[in-house]
Amino acid sequence: MTDVLLDPETDPTATYAVDPARVRRLGEVALATGQEHSLSTPMTGGPLGTVTLSTVEDVEQAFALARAAQPAWAARTVKDRAAIVLRYHDIVLARRSELMDFVQLESGKTRRHAFEEIADVATNSRHYGRNAARYLKPQRRAPGAFPLLSQSVESYLPKGVVGIVSPWNYPLSLAITDAIPALLAGNAVVLRPDLLGTLTALAAVELMYEAGLPRDVLQVVLGSGSTIGQAVVDRADYVCYTGSTATGRRVAESVAPRLVGYSMELGGKNSMYVAADANIARAVEIAVRGAFASAGQLCISHERLLVHTDVHDEFVPAFVAAVKDMRLGTELSFGFDMGSLLGGSQLETVTSHVEDARSHGAEVLAGGRHRPDIGPYVYEPTVLTNVTSEMKCRNEETFGPVISIYRVGSDEEAIALANDTEYGLNAAIITGSVRRGRELAGQIRAGTVNINEAYAAAWASMGAPMGGMKASGVGRRHGREGILKYTESQNVTAQHVVGFGPPAGVSDEMFADVLATSMGIMKKLGVR
Repeated sequence: MTDVLLDPETDPTATYAVDPARVRRLGEVALATGQEHSLSTPMTGGPLGTVTLSTVEDVEQAFALARAAQPAWAARTVKDRAAIVLRYHDIVLARRSELMDFVQLESGKTRRHAFEEIADVATNSRHYGRNAARYLKPQRRAPGAFPLLSQSVESYLPKGVVGIVSPWNYPLSLAITDAIPALLAGNAVVLRPDLLGTLTALAAVELMYEAGLPRDVLQVVLGSGSTIGQAVVDRADYVCYTGSTATGRRVAESVAPRLVGYSMELGGKNSMYVAADANIARAVEIAVRGAFASAGQLCISHERLLVHTDVHDEFVPAFVAAVKDMRLGTELSFGFDMGSLLGGSQLETVTSHVEDARSHGAEVLAGGRHRPDIGPYVYEPTVLTNVTSEMKCRNEETFGPVISIYRVGSDEEAIALANDTEYGLNAAIITGSVRRGRELAGQIRAGTVNINEAYAAAWASMGAPMGGMKASGVGRRHGREGILKYTESQNVTAQHVVGFGPPAGVSDEMFADVLATSMGIMKKLGVR
């Protein structure tokens, strides 16, 4: 444990309680003048501290400050802005112990999975810090209307103030990694993190200020999604939202009258296909991580496991044995494979899905129990089989440590089942042939497909886009699209020598004939 926590040896009632002085300092990061709100940890159910919530008036002020600061921030060079982000990279790695404490305390996940968030923030910072200037560099667009004589340049101007509404399940990563490219593109940002990830988000932003970011350029407001989150959506020049599909649809409806753009990563019902030529030992390891990372509270985790009949009877016992061997724990130390669910609501959903499946004839091969002896919201990693369409867990997102196994007789059957959902976020194919894996991947309607990995390979490839199809979202994060979405493209074209009107003494008809002849010549010459 770090010095951010009270010492349980001197205060046995304070296990996992954060030092009030640290909470006060973090609270100063947010623009908040409203009521006090108590935070608790899913690790024990005990208190973490108290913060002040924001009011709608605070949100209004946050946007006013951000709008006033944004022009000067945009006027700085991309290299100058990137230097701050690259310093942030180093600070996050150096302060990872405290950040992992906060991630664990607020989300309940293991330290291993908390470190995934550290690695994600560092990788994101490095990628955009090194590549933002290239992504944002004005581009010559040739040929112009008249080759050589019409010279077009596409530039990328910041949207203005970006509103980010981030979720609780990745309280560090998703609070800051969407803000980084928005800031590098010259925007200001107003962030509303989920209340259940408050301290982690505040700590992340505090370190950004420490790296040299002007305070007014990144504002934080705290409160519920229905009030403060909505107030951010109602004022932003562009909205980035991560959360449920139902809420995502409401966000889209909210911004439509203002013709404001948005990007959203929403729900998923992701499939992993273990093909007939899969390496069984490797497939087992990948499937365990894919289903139970962060206790399954991950939009890109896998809830469907499609196993080819040729390897089904070998794979399933090995997978079930590995799941039963998983180490469960709620401690701020490495050495555990899975931690806790976030709270009572998540526990209720997971329990409901498993019991509904049981009652309709599904078989529980592993898990299927609440484990209050480990933590108040811990639920065992659970493997189901004989799942049918009448069961909730067949089509609804469980968002917990539950995976269902389906025997399939062919690649075609696996693809059909993977596509048999309203969602299209992530998928995985475990196969001995990458070439074959790519062929199958092209038939799956999902924004990312991992071959011989669960989710990390596609997610961590920062130069490539990440996002969902169908009801899983709109737009992409990461790569070129992940920063250019925060910009308005502008075409500035200079015309030289001749114009688009007939010269003096030339009739409109003659001028039209000359243009028509010129167009024919350009086609013959292969001008595009």
